[in-house]
Amino acid sequence: MEFNRKAELNVLINLAASDGKIEDKEAKLIHTLGKANGLSREEVDSMLKMPAPITELSAMTFDEKFEHLYYLIQMMRMDGQVFRSEIAFCEKMADKLGFKKAVVGELASHIYSDPSITSDREFLRKKAEKYIKS
Repeated sequence: MEFNRKAELNVLINLAASDGKIEDKEAKLIHTLGKANGLSREEVDSMLKMPAPITELSAMTFDEKFEHLYYLIQMMRMDGQVFRSEIAFCEKMADKLGFKKAVVGELASHIYSDPSITSDREFLRKKAEKYIKS
């Protein structure tokens, strides 16, 4: 089963909205990710206005789960402030993705809020593997 990019973007939108307001930087990242995945600006705007409830995530591969978690954490840090509600949301999503919640703190220390600063994805992927629930 192929992972639905709209569903992934929807989770990011839910995270961005978890502190009560979607910041401009967060919306810009969401639009960038939407465009990179073939969604029009209008589709993304519609999703931003009315985020859908989060659906089942268990059908994803490890790489998809990792990428999803990576973008969730990057989104959490996007506005320069990290709220407890955002951390809790990331931990909840990590759990749904099959990771132990502690993976969020581990990866967050290596994932930057600025998408132009690249992280060593292979290093992070190996770190995340240690947090897979058995």
